Amino acid sequence: MQRVENTNVIYNFTPDMKPVQTVGNGDIIRFESNDCFYQQVLKNTDVLEEIDQDRLNPATGPVYIEGAEPGDILKVDILSIDIAESGCSAVVPGHGILPDEAKEAIVRIIPIKDGHADYLGLHIPVKPMIGVIGVAPAAADGSWPTATPWKHGGNMDTHDIRVGSSLYFDVAQKGALFALGDCHAIMGDGEVCFTGLEIPAEVTVRLTVIKDQKNIGWPFLETEEEIMVIGSGDNIEAACRAALSPMVRALSNFHNISWEEAYILSSLVVDLKISQLVDPKLTARAVISKHYLTAEGFLASL
Repeated sequence: MQRVENTNVIYNFTPDMKPVQTVGNGDIIRFESNDCFYQQVLKNTDVLEEIDQDRLNPATGPVYIEGAEPGDILKVDILSIDIAESGCSAVVPGHGILPDEAKEAIVRIIPIKDGHADYLGLHIPVKPMIGVIGVAPAAADGSWPTATPWKHGGNMDTHDIRVGSSLYFDVAQKGALFALGDCHAIMGDGEVCFTGLEIPAEVTVRLTVIKDQKNIGWPFLETEEEIMVIGSGDNIEAACRAALSPMVRALSNFHNISWEEAYILSSLVVDLKISQLVDPKLTARAVISKHYLTAEGFLASL
């Protein structure tokens, strides 16, 4: 199994990224990932000025996948996420969903014991996830900081991006150029205070190129029981529209019904869920049970 070390990082997803190594189609790869602070915070503190802002949100990679060409789809099966023994969370005044109410900067180191985060005397079950994950964007979309989500992926901060899930991305550049980072031991929908439980991790994925497939448009996620489209925008309504539109179109084609009938069906069986509200663009997901639409059906209906 190839391994990508956490010293090989990017801070921008660009159309012309230089790969750190090449892997084969269908290979299983293990990525060492840094936390969002690049391990600059190792103790409880009320001082954030010492953090190097240029080292935030590193993503490990990118790797070049043999055979991936523009117009293909890259499937990413998340096989394992092995997290460190402790992580950190922070409050930064002016950030989060309550920016004016956050008066003091604090960082708290939170240990992980027996599969639980120990915080304030509470034992919170961990649910490791990947915050930043994606491929090189299309030239027309330009470059994107790793802190920002868009059609290429990026900082989607969606807690369903976890072990057992599969992510699908449009390939916009030769080799796809895949990278990931910013893992969380646990995070609630919204990531309301600006951070999850940020933690270094080792992530094992399988990278598979799917040929002869129409473009998705936005990242598409499959879990054990659900499928979802992850959309981002300047506000939460725009993010919801980006996520819902492909889902309605797929339901229309899959069930051979009019768009309007599919729109009604969506209102009955599709959940719109907030992923994060704190990044430069906001992220939502349209979620549907596989009882109504499978991943294969979604892809075939584009």
